Amino acid sequence: MAGQGSADRKAGEPPLPGRSVLEGAFALLESLADTDETGLAALAASSGLPKTTAYRLLDQLVALGAVERRGTCYRTGSRMFRLGRGWQPHPGLRAAAQEPLRQLAGATGASVCLCVLREGRTMAAAGIPGIVDELAPVRAGATWPWTTAAGRLLVATGPKALLTGPLPPSWKRQAAEIQQNGVALDREELIPGVCCVAVPVAPPRGEVVGALCAMVEPERDLRRLTHIVTRAGRAIGAGLRQAC
Repeated sequence: MAGQGSADRKAGEPPLPGRSVLEGAFALLESLADTDETGLAALAASSGLPKTTAYRLLDQLVALGAVERRGTCYRTGSRMFRLGRGWQPHPGLRAAAQEPLRQLAGATGASVCLCVLREGRTMAAAGIPGIVDELAPVRAGATWPWTTAAGRLLVATGPKALLTGPLPPSWKRQAAEIQQNGVALDREELIPGVCCVAVPVAPPRGEVVGALCAMVEPERDLRRLTHIVTRAGRAIGAGLRQAC
């Protein structure tokens, strides 16, 4: 990438400090993903790029359709939306989850979410807002710490390399409990006023590829909710095929 960065820079412009041109462009796209629309100064600050470099990269991203410009403000472009719709954490996972998610939300009124672990965080691959949406909004692409119920379940049941950082001292006991019960619970541990049930999603005779979770108010019977969410998780798994 060093040669590419040199070719793209204007004469006299300093190189990106410790970063490639591609990393700088993705830093801008990540910053745009966190806002509806914003200006150059805010994007340069949040991405850690010099203003002149951010302006040049945004110009290139606008030309590619990855970013849209309206006056002096920028927003994510339609090309990123189109490309993002093709992402799958596992072949057919979002399609297999669509109807079970709808039925689960309708039967329980819960905020329901299909989650995976990416970059050490819990990420929503699909979801339907429900009763606790004001406290815990469910949107595809949203991320939370891995210590959510869904994240803990995925770390306990998935590949060992999902996390690179240290685990809490009590993790061995927590993981054994999750593996034994096949469920992870959160009783207002992460967000006051929100309880969560998370169960694994796996294709027939395959490894866990996601976690299905339902978020409700603290007054709900989590034991009964666990049975309902478990059935929905198995329905999603039954609709999956093995990855290549």
